[in-house]
Amino acid sequence: MKISIVASGSRGDVQPYIALGKGLKNAGYTVRVLTSDDFRSLVVEAGLAFSSAGESVEAVLQSEKWRKLMESGNFLAILRAMTSAMKERAHTLAQHMPGLLEGTDLIVTGMGGMGGTFSIAEKLAIPVIQAYVFPITPTRAFPSPLTPRLPFGTMLNRLSFLPMRQMLWQTTRVADSATRKVLGMPRASFFGPFAALQQKQVPILYGYSRHVLPQPSDWGALTHVTGYWFLDPPADWVPPADLSHFLQAGSAPIYIGFGSMGNRNPEETTRLVLEALRLSGQRGVLASGWGGMSQTDLPDMVHMLDSVPHSWLFPRMAAVVHHGGAGTTAAGMRAGVPSIIVPFFGDQPFWGQRAAQLGVGPVPTAKKRLTAEKLAHSITQAVNDNVMRQRAADLGEKIRLENGVSQAASLLEKLVS
Repeated sequence: MKISIVASGSRGDVQPYIALGKGLKNAGYTVRVLTSDDFRSLVVEAGLAFSSAGESVEAVLQSEKWRKLMESGNFLAILRAMTSAMKERAHTLAQHMPGLLEGTDLIVTGMGGMGGTFSIAEKLAIPVIQAYVFPITPTRAFPSPLTPRLPFGTMLNRLSFLPMRQMLWQTTRVADSATRKVLGMPRASFFGPFAALQQKQVPILYGYSRHVLPQPSDWGALTHVTGYWFLDPPADWVPPADLSHFLQAGSAPIYIGFGSMGNRNPEETTRLVLEALRLSGQRGVLASGWGGMSQTDLPDMVHMLDSVPHSWLFPRMAAVVHHGGAGTTAAGMRAGVPSIIVPFFGDQPFWGQRAAQLGVGPVPTAKKRLTAEKLAHSITQAVNDNVMRQRAADLGEKIRLENGVSQAASLLEKLVS
């Protein structure tokens, strides 16, 4: 069987789908991943076929415009900008994607499917399995990831998923409309593909742990929480010598990195985290990544790196400070160390609150409200709170015992047989 996985977004968004693809290949399927050019090498190194879905996401996110938007945390403004960017490349994508998916026996996709892939699957009669790393299925058990704080207890939880779905759909609708025009199809419903997918009983796989967010009892039989989809480095991967020397030279440090979240003033962010480390008396590992943190003259207690697999690095940390993206949150919890989440926007506050509710991290502080003193306080709490540290260790052990990729592959085999 030939499976095409369609994934979009930053590395944290795309990497779980590559992990899933690797697991499906190991189960005997022929797998290719359609994603942006940023991740060609990551896909190929995983032993999968790569097809380009277009321009570099990194280049877009590192523009001054996007840095300003990301730093503002204004999610509606970010969605409007995403819609505008999608509009600019909608026609090209619409002409490009159907040919890439023709001949596929099964499409696996999540948010990447809303920009035309679900419509292509409908036109070409290709079966689909939905796969997401955060919940979009309405439930009474918890609110939508975009509205983590609601009044009236659980009364509005289920309803909160409706505006969330609409925001996500309206952001990608222009690309779907262009695709349907190219394929000679009528325009999709204003309310998106959700009702049609449910009517066709299209299965949903969720790539997160039930120990972090249990599966609600009001979800149907075709919706499954499988466990996280982790992409680990090769067994012979060796860390940079300077990093190994730094780790061996003292106590376990604090990891601080904000992934693909851009900063207009990376030097200011670096100064803030350095001051927080000084106030808390901790050593630190700063990840520059797409966050843009950079400073040439670092104190001896701090090491800066570009990119190291989280699965290797995080278990060696005393705690991890990050933006709360689904992938980084998963890696931090798997490592069994406290997570200090500094959310920017989107579903990040949801995962930050979840970490605090589970007792594996302090109450999150939004990036726009972050100060050196607040970050130092959270670091001190994470390092010295033995109950929190034990809870994080226990959760990490449970997550490590799961094999979300294998579970997803087994479910997929049953669903398509």
